[in-house]
Amino acid sequence: MFVSERESGWALDVWAQPGARKDEVAGEYQGCLKVRLRAPAVDNKANKGLVAYIARLLQLKKSQVEIVSGHASRRKHLALNTAGEPDWGSLLSGNAPQ
Repeated sequence: MFVSERESGWALDVWAQPGARKDEVAGEYQGCLKVRLRAPAVDNKANKGLVAYIARLLQLKKSQVEIVSGHASRRKHLALNTAGEPDWGSLLSGNAPQ
């Protein structure tokens, strides 16, 4: 699974695909959650887009989502700094709660 619990929240492994038509969760790929992003992979835009998209899906603040490793690669390890358990259903469905 691409989600694990850690001391100060949760860890999420993501495979990012920048330059897509729309932001969406596209299933699982190589043990990671595959996320397609509209943002291009230039000037850190894809990383910022990924943080914003994951935060929106999980109803977290952008400051609670941090890319720990993989800044320059498609495989990224994210830290979700939250005391409570996020709503994984919205993450897996790719639909942000209204």
